[in-house]
Amino acid sequence: KMIDESFRAFTRAYGDTIEWMFSPLRAFLVQSERFMVETPWPIILALVLAIAWIASRNWRVVAACAATLLLIGWFDMWEDTMRTISMIFVCTVLAIVFGIPIGILMSRSERFRKVANPVLDVMQTMPSFVYLIPVVMLLGIGKVPGLIAVVIYAIPPMIRLTDLGIRLVDRDVLEAADAFGTSDWKKLVKVQLPLAMPTIMAGVNQTIMMALAMVVVASMIGVQGLGQPVLKAIANQYFTLGMFNGLAIVGIAIMFDRVSQAYGKRLQKHREVVHG
Repeated sequence: KMIDESFRAFTRAYGDTIEWMFSPLRAFLVQSERFMVETPWPIILALVLAIAWIASRNWRVVAACAATLLLIGWFDMWEDTMRTISMIFVCTVLAIVFGIPIGILMSRSERFRKVANPVLDVMQTMPSFVYLIPVVMLLGIGKVPGLIAVVIYAIPPMIRLTDLGIRLVDRDVLEAADAFGTSDWKKLVKVQLPLAMPTIMAGVNQTIMMALAMVVVASMIGVQGLGQPVLKAIANQYFTLGMFNGLAIVGIAIMFDRVSQAYGKRLQKHREVVHG
C-alpha cells in the first residue's frame, strides 16, 4: 500500500513532465500512422512488395505478401492493419535504437552483463498485463503508453541476440584486426557488427513477433489497430470478427517473419562467401 501511495504521489508530481518527454515519440507514432492510413492502398502495397523483394530476392515471398495484403483489404481490415503495422514499425525502430547499444555494452562488459541479464529475465517472464499498470499510471491511456509497454515486452531478444552475435565473432578475425592496429571503434563498426548481423537480424525478427503478440493486450489501453476488434469480439462473443482479425495478425506475423528471415539468410550467405 505504501509503495502504491508513493507511486501515485510521484505520478501526480511528475506525470506532466514525463508526458512532455514522450511527446516526440507521440509525434513519430502519429506521423507514421497517418502515412500508413492515408496513403492510397496501391502505393502501400507497392512499397511493401518492394521492401519484401529487396530483403528476400524471392518471388514466392513477394507473392505471399501481396496475397496477404489483398485478402486483408478484401475483408475490410485494411485501416486497422495499417495502424498495427505502423505501431510495429515504431516499436521495432525503438527496439533497434536502444537494444543494439545495450547489447554492445553487454558484450563489452561482463559486469554490466551480470546486472542486465536478471533484468532481461524479468522483462521476458513478467506477464504482459503487468507492464500496463505502471505505464498507465504514469501516462494514462493512449498510444504512447501502449507503445512503451510493447517495447518493454519486445526488446529483450534484440539485446540478447546483439550481445550473442558480437560474442560469436571469430577470435582469429579479431586478432587479425588487432594486428593491423585497428581501433576499438573501427573494429566494432567494420568487423564485429557486420559479422554479427545475421544474429542481430534474428533479434529483429523475434522483436517483431513479440510486438505482434502484444498487440491485443495493448489494445486494452487504447492502442488502435487489429487488437481492438479482437477485444470487442471477446467482449461481445463475435466469433467471426475475432477470427478474421486474429487471422490478419497471423498473416502480418508470417509476412514479417518470412521477409526478415530471408534477409537474415542472405546476410549469412554473403558472410560465408566473404569468409570462403
